[in-house]
Amino acid sequence: MKTVVIGASPNPSRYSFIASNMLQEYDHEVIPLGIREGKVAGLQILTDWPENIDEVDTVTMYVGAKRQPELYAYILNLKPRRIIFNPGTENTELSALAALKGVESVDACTLVMLRTQQY
Repeated sequence: MKTVVIGASPNPSRYSFIASNMLQEYDHEVIPLGIREGKVAGLQILTDWPENIDEVDTVTMYVGAKRQPELYAYILNLKPRRIIFNPGTENTELSALAALKGVESVDACTLVMLRTQQY
């Protein structure tokens, strides 16, 4: 199963960068999607987001709620089991849309979830 990191960044000081690396450290397959070219966790950040990604377990959000509406259809079409809204990305509107599709929404920190075996 895959984890899609939305808002992946090549900047080592960004939480999406740290989370991508930690996800790999915990043996999760990472699909980094972002707007800036570069690498994270040894992977090329995809700036041309693929239309279909099979077997997505989790979408972990690192894009603020104001920039998310244009991503709603894309995220829901991935058919993830859950969306993790990391601190500062919480979005009740997307959570409600996700619930209608049977997708769990979690307001939490991916880093904390990994370190405390809650992922």
